[in-house]
Amino acid sequence: MTGKEVRNMSDDCSHECSSCQENCSSREQGIPKEPFNAMSSVKKVIGIVSGKGGVGKSLVTALTASELKRKGYRVGIMDADVTGPSIPRMFGITDKASGDDSGIFPVDSRTGIRLMSVNLLLPDEMAPVIWRGPVISGVVKQFWTDVVWEDLDYLLIDMPPGTGDVPLTVFQSIPLDGILVVSSPQELVEMIVEKAAGMAELMKVPILGLVENMSYLVCPSCGERINLFGESKAEEVAKRHSIASSVRLPLVPEIAEKCDKGMIEDVKEEELAPIITMLEKLIEH
Repeated sequence: MTGKEVRNMSDDCSHECSSCQENCSSREQGIPKEPFNAMSSVKKVIGIVSGKGGVGKSLVTALTASELKRKGYRVGIMDADVTGPSIPRMFGITDKASGDDSGIFPVDSRTGIRLMSVNLLLPDEMAPVIWRGPVISGVVKQFWTDVVWEDLDYLLIDMPPGTGDVPLTVFQSIPLDGILVVSSPQELVEMIVEKAAGMAELMKVPILGLVENMSYLVCPSCGERINLFGESKAEEVAKRHSIASSVRLPLVPEIAEKCDKGMIEDVKEEELAPIITMLEKLIEH
């Protein structure tokens, strides 16, 4: 099956709007989507976004991918945070991506999650990526058009924070089926969601869920939930913006240790269950 035989919104889309007569969200935006590699087949493309850095967006991406893989789905992660890539380190990947005339081949994680990141292409993963916006955006496009993702049920795109060049490139160039917004409990969470919601609305991409990370800490002695960063606003904000699914993830020091050791796939995050269920229903339609 080739990329032209698979689409995210119906069964016969090539994502080439110039030759298509269908009235879909891509055409309504007036921006033709980039076709993916001819050897790729991707059923659902989900963006993971945040309005600011430091809220655990990459962690949520990795945990979501691991939970989906654990359920038997074929999953890939596109690390679109080009200047701050962290996905390979979380999965303990040190191998470099390879390629041939067909395109660039992702690196598989220990459990078979397909990964593509700029750190898998650079000789030194510690070297800073000092590129201008258009160059970074071009790299992200190539991660979609040139990478041989093969057969995937879900491709998760870990975006950089904010609403700048790269998020705009992803929204405009890649046929997203929806986004997950990652936030933290601080007062500015509402502003974060407002920005993400506003961008998604302009781009006609649905917000599928809200993940409030570092929402609370469970006391190891008594089991009490401690709201380190204030009371949760996840449900309130989700309701205000008509976001169907919202979850709260605890702050767990052991998870940070697993990330540092490249063992994120060993973490089972039960609190993500509503998000995983929602994504499973998405693929059924």
